[in-house]
Amino acid sequence: MNGRAGTLAGLIEDVAAHQPDAVAVIDDAGAVTFAELKQRVRATEQILRGLLDVDVPVAVIGPNERTWVELYYGVPASGRTLVFLNHRLHAREVLAMIERSGAGIVIGDRGELDRLLGEGTDLPLFDWETWSGLIDGIEAPLAPNVVDPQRPAWLLFTSGTTAAPKGALLTHSSILAAVEASAGARPVDVDDVYVFPFPLCHVAGYNVVHRHAHGRPVVLMTGFAAAQFCDIVEREQVTSTSLAATMLATLIDLIDAEPQRRGQLRSLRSIAYGAAPMPTPLLRRADVLLGVDFAQGYGMTELSGNAVFLNADAHRRGLAGDAGLLEAAGQPAPGVELRLVDDDGNEVASGEVGEILVRAPQVMLGYLNDQDATEAALHGGWLHTGDMGRMVEGWLHVVDRKKDIIITGGENVSSLEVEAAVLEYPSVARVAVVGVPDQIWGENVCAVVVAAPNCEIDAAALTASIRTKLAGFKVPRHVVVVDELPVTASGKVVKSELRERLAHSPELLGKRL
Repeated sequence: MNGRAGTLAGLIEDVAAHQPDAVAVIDDAGAVTFAELKQRVRATEQILRGLLDVDVPVAVIGPNERTWVELYYGVPASGRTLVFLNHRLHAREVLAMIERSGAGIVIGDRGELDRLLGEGTDLPLFDWETWSGLIDGIEAPLAPNVVDPQRPAWLLFTSGTTAAPKGALLTHSSILAAVEASAGARPVDVDDVYVFPFPLCHVAGYNVVHRHAHGRPVVLMTGFAAAQFCDIVEREQVTSTSLAATMLATLIDLIDAEPQRRGQLRSLRSIAYGAAPMPTPLLRRADVLLGVDFAQGYGMTELSGNAVFLNADAHRRGLAGDAGLLEAAGQPAPGVELRLVDDDGNEVASGEVGEILVRAPQVMLGYLNDQDATEAALHGGWLHTGDMGRMVEGWLHVVDRKKDIIITGGENVSSLEVEAAVLEYPSVARVAVVGVPDQIWGENVCAVVVAAPNCEIDAAALTASIRTKLAGFKVPRHVVVVDELPVTASGKVVKSELRERLAHSPELLGKRL
């Protein structure tokens, strides 16, 4: 399961040895077998050993493409760390992450590389075609060298309550432990064909490794579109997938409008979801229209994937009448320990709310070049998730986020990062950014602002200004102008009060921008 010596490339070596002709990856360019993937992983390692010192990371950016998957395994096989870059971010944000990571080269989509060039980067850049040509030029790559499973394999930047995202270092061992956790809680069928609609730059990409650990193929989508999803499921006879609430809602709307599309999904047996809560009405609609099993995963980048699962049986019971189950995140996977503690670190009683702590082999190594943040997150040998939850009859319920992270369309947004951008607008004196519920996107980013003296705030102009600094999904979809913000005696904004006020007076939000 964990591959030779417990490494990512070792996993591919093992599967290729047992079933070389089985398909590993399917994308718009066709299919790649495990034998072919093994050779390309080996070639990737060989090229990198000639290009960079062993401690110099490699960055990758662009929409889903088979080369992403080759780099998932090939870069760590060389002893280097693969830096995941989100192509939805502003080029300046991306360059800041590249600089912080110390990456020596960037591989990716030509358009994305041109964006970086436009901002003045002088790093060596390899587009997909050029990199693939280098790989093709090595006809008989050498067998991989031995790599320490505890070495960092992937570096993913995760939003936090500070303006600068933190870089979570995931090791070969932590990623494979997350795969083990998923395998125990969410078994892979022997005939499974999995379609992956999320960006490969997210930690959700561990699902690719999960399927490969069982010798099963992964179909890549370059971006989710409901009609294309239906076409792919029918063409590849897909049996399983993972969808965010926004994706599932779009799919259900399409089937409502075009009932014949349901016939294209006959092979589909299961849908997993995570990243943000799934609205129960949407889940019930999907159950009626699709007739598939559902599974939920609770996790985060620092956990290398999911660690708590609400399985198909629990969903069936919940949909049949035990509605409380549908509000639960699930139960910890085998090998995962949970604690819920108060602000003093004491365990709370059953049913009471506390911060969720996790101890498991899948916990990250730490944050890149941030010892203080690492110690704060991992002190006492437990990952302090920053999420608040309660245990009810053995089921974990996530009730709030201790950190003011907004999850919109499956993307994490730091409220403080957005606030910093809003405050650069001359007409704004004060701002608090909160998430407000949305049936499609999970949450929308909402900026509650106080105008500077003798100024008026033009919401459209404000958001246009922010769009030049931040990724589109971070731009507020609602701008609410108030006379003052609720604050504590120490001057800290009480965001819970703002969220409650907006929930009771949704008319304040106006139309979604």
